[in-house]
Amino acid sequence: MRATDLPVNLALLPSWLDPEVILSSLGWFLVPGLCLIIFAECGLLLGFFLPGDSLLFTAGLFIAKDAAGDGLVDMPPLWLTCLLLTACAFLGNVVGYWIGAKAGPALFSKPDSKLFKQEHVVKTHAFFEKYGPRAIVLARFVPIVRTFITAIAGVGRMDPKKFFAFSAIGAVLWATGVTVLGYFLGQIEFVHKNLEVMLVLIVFISIVPIIFEFVKARRERKHAA
Repeated sequence: MRATDLPVNLALLPSWLDPEVILSSLGWFLVPGLCLIIFAECGLLLGFFLPGDSLLFTAGLFIAKDAAGDGLVDMPPLWLTCLLLTACAFLGNVVGYWIGAKAGPALFSKPDSKLFKQEHVVKTHAFFEKYGPRAIVLARFVPIVRTFITAIAGVGRMDPKKFFAFSAIGAVLWATGVTVLGYFLGQIEFVHKNLEVMLVLIVFISIVPIIFEFVKARRERKHAA
């Protein structure tokens, strides 16, 4: 059975966010393509729109079904898939950091830049000095943030050793953790039959930190006013 034969219909998600559509469209290039997507989302600024969480979860589910003999897709063993995805997530951060470090001076050469402002560099540097380790790890689980925080860390000149160390921890927790979660939950019949709801739930959980920070920022502005 091919991935396109999966008995689910993710109608609640647009096709470009539908992990089943994305993965099934990769065909024989599924594993390399998934690795490339994870790398791009973690390091290339243009990859901010990619649904990494749901892709990792679905990949774990595919592996579970393949191991059970359903033959949905030809996937490597769980340990190898996690190793590849974790490596790509970490390497993406490395590339993103150096993009920020190298391009930063040019981007911030004009204080009134439409895209960037010099004050953002100062605030980002202060933010990482205070919350660096926790921010780098938690950012892995927040869409969009996990893409841009790597370049911003480079622009802010965060200590490379500290950034790479906690990027590695975040890569393991995110890439391996979400994939393993999909693998074990994928063996539960209820999860498989309600995959659409599960994926929407994952997306919602991913944006909870953004909602929390937005509400917190509004309250702080009102208090300051």
